[in-house]
Amino acid sequence: MRENENSDCGLSKTRSFAVWDPLVRLIHWSLAFAILLNGAILDDDGKWHEYVGYVALGIVGIRLVWGIIGTRYARFWSFPPNPFAALRHFRYMSGNDKVVHLSHNPLGALMAYNIWATVIFLGVTGYMMGTVRFFGFEWVEELHEVAFGWLIVSIVLHVGGVFFDGWRTGVPLVKAMIGGRKKVPADRQIK
Repeated sequence: MRENENSDCGLSKTRSFAVWDPLVRLIHWSLAFAILLNGAILDDDGKWHEYVGYVALGIVGIRLVWGIIGTRYARFWSFPPNPFAALRHFRYMSGNDKVVHLSHNPLGALMAYNIWATVIFLGVTGYMMGTVRFFGFEWVEELHEVAFGWLIVSIVLHVGGVFFDGWRTGVPLVKAMIGGRKKVPADRQIK
């Protein structure tokens, strides 16, 4: 972890940490773009919807491999899915705790795993709809649509959580996901 101390216009001290590597950022924004294409632009019944769905599935597959072999903050052990830690984090947020997690905070970790699992589920149900065995089965298409609805709810919560946590901790998270560095106010504890 590289840490640099600097001054933002001389007003407040921040520490800057290299957190998200280029591949994590590319995967994040590519997956967001694929979901935007399939959810808002492409025809649900078209071939491009199918192709972009498989690309999204591949993006998640790469991310899962990178979670095992990637850089420090990309690895799963740096943000394990732990519902109990997420509940504790939620309680701490209510009590004005402003601890900054260099990787995902426990709620963010659960959301990341949720989004990846949902995209995988969408890929599986999308594939099933094109097979001879499941073609025309209404329940498969309904599962696919329910999963997409869940994905949209998850994304709204994710984006809301990013802005809320940025406001709460003073860390500009969107900038960090673009540039790879988290700028943490000097008075914040780090986990």
